[in-house]
Order: sequence, then C-alpha cells, then structure tokens
Amino acid sequence: MKPPRQRKSASCEGATAERFPSPLAGEGAERSNDREAGEGASVASVQSPSPGARVARATLSREGRGKGASRGTAGDDQDTIERHAAIIRARALRREMTEAERAMWRLLRDRRLAGAKFRRQVPLGPYVADFLSFDRRLVIEVDGGQHAGSMRDQRREAWFADSGFRTLRFWNNDVLGNAEGVFSRIQEAVQ
Repeated sequence: MKPPRQRKSASCEGATAERFPSPLAGEGAERSNDREAGEGASVASVQSPSPGARVARATLSREGRGKGASRGTAGDDQDTIERHAAIIRARALRREMTEAERAMWRLLRDRRLAGAKFRRQVPLGPYVADFLSFDRRLVIEVDGGQHAGSMRDQRREAWFADSGFRTLRFWNNDVLGNAEGVFSRIQEAVQ
C-alpha cells in the first residue's frame, strides 16, 4: 500500500496537509449530493421539512416573496398558521391515542353505528375533538380522571354547543370496561 500523498494547501503556503483517499460507498462514507434538481439529482434525495419547520416557515414575513405575496391580510396569515398548527397537533394526537381512545375508535370506525361516519382527532375551531360526526353534528370525548370538573372542558363543550354540535363524554374506564353500554348510548344519540 502506498503512503498517502501530500500536497500544499492554498491557504497556508509552505504548510503541508495530508490527503487521504475517500472510503468506498458502503464503508461508512457519507456522500454529499451537490447537484441541483435537473442535474441528475434524484427527487428522493430532497428532504421535506419537518412539521415544526413548516409552521415556522409560515410565520416568516411575506415581504419580497414575489408574485402573489401581498394577497390576504395579516389576520388571514395568523388564521392560516393557527389552522396548520391545529392540523399538526391533530396528526400527533392520532398517532399517540390512549388505549381507551383506540377502543372507542374500534367501535366507531367503518360506519358501524347506523351508517354514521366518524373522524378521529379533528380540529374544530380552537379545539381538537376526539371523535366527530359532521353528518350527525355529534362530538364524542373520551376523558381520563384529570378532566373531572374541568372548567376548560365546560368552555369547550359550550363552544361545541354554540357551533351546533352535541357532545357525549365518556370516562376511560367506561370505554374499556363497559363497551356495550357505551356503544348503545352512542347508538341512541346517532339515531
């Protein structure tokens, strides 16, 4: 094996720097893809931003963004940002459902209750409803003990009522231990 070659550095005259050969692909080497799109770079190599980065990007000023940048008002931008944040939050809640919410979803999915379509973790105004049927204007909440007597839940329920939605609230232990009773109560409300 030949010793590595030495070459002079352009920034430091007289100093020498060792240059090692690059490792082969697959041997722990990370290749940088410096190509622009259209120059042979694959579309898969372009990473999409994380959900948090999308919200952060949406908060940037619209100055100097070119054609169409001045549409809307500052209030519209804030509403859009809040909607995006609610959607991202709802997606996270769908991924991280509690055991009681999973059990409830098994009861509600696939139009099992009188053909009513339910969606889970739906952004609705300033809140995220656990389960929602737009057709029947029905919100179903599955709560743990931390929600007992909560003022925030009372405000939330009042907001749903003002928006024309009925709310059914079940405790986690009811959903897990008395699924038939919960199912029949929801079925009565749906019909």
